[in-house]
This record gives sequence, structure tokens and C-alpha cells, in this order.
Amino acid sequence: MNIAKHTVNGVNIAVVTSEELVIADVQAALDLIATAWYEAECDRIVIHKTMLAESFFDLKTRLAGDILQKFINYKAKLAIVGDFSVYASKSLKDFIYESNNGNDIFFLPTKQQAIEKLSLAK
Repeated sequence: MNIAKHTVNGVNIAVVTSEELVIADVQAALDLIATAWYEAECDRIVIHKTMLAESFFDLKTRLAGDILQKFINYKAKLAIVGDFSVYASKSLKDFIYESNNGNDIFFLPTKQQAIEKLSLAK
């Protein structure tokens, strides 16, 4: 796992890259939050959707809710980058829509959009 620190609009953002799965469970999400803070002093994190367990996108597993709640509890913001049109679930589409209209969790198509959104989030 690699973390690149970007500063945009005076805000530090950690862009995490990895060829491997980074978040498979709640503990891994907590580890990522801690690592981003201690290695890059960032509480705003960008990851690609391939770094998440596929079960994250099946809302019935409750994994997405449990993981994202940790980001909110620890006052960290997360942008997940990728093509989400491959998922047919209406509830997932609604979840993504609601998240994108909030201030903490975002699902965006590109890394650049994710960095910009996190730099402007309140």
C-alpha cells in the first residue's frame, strides 16, 4: 500500500494506492484511517473501489454501513473512486446518491474529482 499526500485548497488528502485488497473488514478500515493520519497527517482519504471487499457493495452484508460509520466516528472523510454503474442494486444506487449529497463519504468516477470534492468538503 502506498500513500501519496496531496494538498489542495489548504487541505491534506491521502491518495492510497494498492494492488491488493485494503479494506475487507471494519478493523482494516480503522487501520487505514490510522495509517493515513500517522504517515501523512490526513483525515481525508481517496481509494479505488478495487481496494474494498466486493461484499462492501452488497448492502445486505452491512459491511458498507459498518465501515463507513467508522470513518464518520473518527471524523475522517472518504472518497471511493471507480465505475459504480456495474452494480444493478437500486438500494446501492440510492446509498451512493445519498452519500454524494452528504459531507463525509463520496463515490466518484475519477481520482481528480475525488481530490477536488474532499478539498471542498466541510
